[in-house]
Amino acid sequence: MECNKEEAIRAMDIAKRKVAETDYNGAKLFANKAQDLYPKLNGLRQVMMLIDVYISAGNKIIGGESDWYGILGVDPLADEEVVKKQYKRLALLLHPDKNNCEGAEGAFKLVLAAWCLLSDKVKRIAYDQKRKLNEVKPKRS
Repeated sequence: MECNKEEAIRAMDIAKRKVAETDYNGAKLFANKAQDLYPKLNGLRQVMMLIDVYISAGNKIIGGESDWYGILGVDPLADEEVVKKQYKRLALLLHPDKNNCEGAEGAFKLVLAAWCLLSDKVKRIAYDQKRKLNEVKPKRS
């Protein structure tokens, strides 16, 4: 099992390096490999959440705007309490004081921006309307 732990540490180090290079899909592959090898590795959850936030931020929904639901990892139909709970969970994992991985501050700022938009009822309704409008528009061939 210690052999797996050493391999998992190497895979996580490569994932961190890929994050620094902004290759989030590559980082995800190595983080998943580390998870498969040694799921209880220290700091692995933080790195995986950080990668997921950046990948979700890259998924643009409305005219270049990020998918704020994806960044928080909640369903668009989720109620206020679920959004709040997920924000707190992510904030604890990604806060730069708790997560020393490069890119943690940027991921934390994305989560904070998602929370600011989705916790404000007026902004959330406007965002949901933009999302629906974008889904309804017929695509030209």
